[in-house]
Amino acid sequence: MAKDLQCIAKTNVRRFIAFRLLFNARFYYPVFAVIFLDFGLTLDQFAMLNAIWAATIILAEVPSGALSDLIGRKKLLILTSTLMVVEMAVWAFAPRGNPTLLFWLLALNRILSGLGEAAASGSDEALAYESLEDAGMKEQWSRVLESASKWQSVAFMFAMIIGGLVYDPSLMSKISGLDISKDITLRIPLYLTLITSVVCWINCLGFCESKQPHDHEQLSIGDAFRQTFQAGRWILKTPFALAVILAGAFLDSVVRMFVTLNSEYYRLIHYPEFALGIIGALIAVLNFVIAPMARKLVDVKTPAFVFGVTALLGLIGFFGAAFFLPYIGLLFMIMLFIAFSITTFAISFYLNRITDNSIRATVLSFKGMAVNLGYGFIGVIYARLLIYLEQSKSIEAGSDELFIAGTQYFAPYFLFGIFSVWLFVRFFLRSSTKLSNPDT
Repeated sequence: MAKDLQCIAKTNVRRFIAFRLLFNARFYYPVFAVIFLDFGLTLDQFAMLNAIWAATIILAEVPSGALSDLIGRKKLLILTSTLMVVEMAVWAFAPRGNPTLLFWLLALNRILSGLGEAAASGSDEALAYESLEDAGMKEQWSRVLESASKWQSVAFMFAMIIGGLVYDPSLMSKISGLDISKDITLRIPLYLTLITSVVCWINCLGFCESKQPHDHEQLSIGDAFRQTFQAGRWILKTPFALAVILAGAFLDSVVRMFVTLNSEYYRLIHYPEFALGIIGALIAVLNFVIAPMARKLVDVKTPAFVFGVTALLGLIGFFGAAFFLPYIGLLFMIMLFIAFSITTFAISFYLNRITDNSIRATVLSFKGMAVNLGYGFIGVIYARLLIYLEQSKSIEAGSDELFIAGTQYFAPYFLFGIFSVWLFVRFFLRSSTKLSNPDT
């Protein structure tokens, strides 16, 4: 029996890593905004589609986690990969002749993508971790996260490079010796991602839950609400979990906001446009160094020390980035990327470690919702800041001067937020020993 459980655990771990690769490394990422515009959308429509995607994730995040806890992880992962296949098929074969029809098809794509992201959140980690736990191998969880992070970086780098190359009609024409138009290269990254989505679906069919966690013959909406309420109440009554989610969501949201603006930052520190994809690929490869470092941190150091390190890296990164130092300013963006990666690793490690199987996916979904809400909140704050700077200092909208002025506020905002989180943990959650020892 023990050997069977170990075999199941090893198989699920391999499929978990494969799922992370196939689901996240998408060939259209290097041209994400451009490809929507080249399809015929306006900037306003692109922004609206992003809002639809984000709203779908936030609304579906926690309910999908509750479903995972109620009906099983494998079913949610099969649903996730199925949604990915349909999502990519809708986009890859969407006709461009009718702008109205195109917008609504891409809106459907964004809804399906958001549902897929929400359904995946927590289920993959929960299945892999519980397989290790059942086999008596849960101490290997940090190594599994390390391996997943490394291989996901390789896949992301591969997708970034290939996706960017196949989107260039002149390059593809030179390589093939044929006259390849933009209409053809426009869809190649989508076709490639559609292929990987089918492989992802096949991979998910091979997952195996080591035990049947639920014996519900029929489920109701009330069951999902009760599951959600139970997980939310557990988080509020578990100070360590609440502290991890709050600290992680803040660190993640602020750092992620600036990281998503990296192309503009690189341009202003004198890197040419052709170097942006190369920089992105090289930073992704850094996970081969960051992942082992994060694993050693969570295995040896206390949670307070780990989050302290990430906060310090983030603070130095924001302060340094504000000077826009030519070329060497890249070092500060790397610091922010390291802080972001360690934070993501630590949240997953700690929450899986302390959460019961019966509510694990729902708790992880609460974490995902907190992170997305935090990101949305800082996005609104940043947008309002730019409007304020435009009006109060007469800075032209969309100018380099406006971006530079807005960047100066990241460091003080980050410092204030970290101090606020520390005060909350120190004075409102101080009574629990779980703050220093997640295994108690």
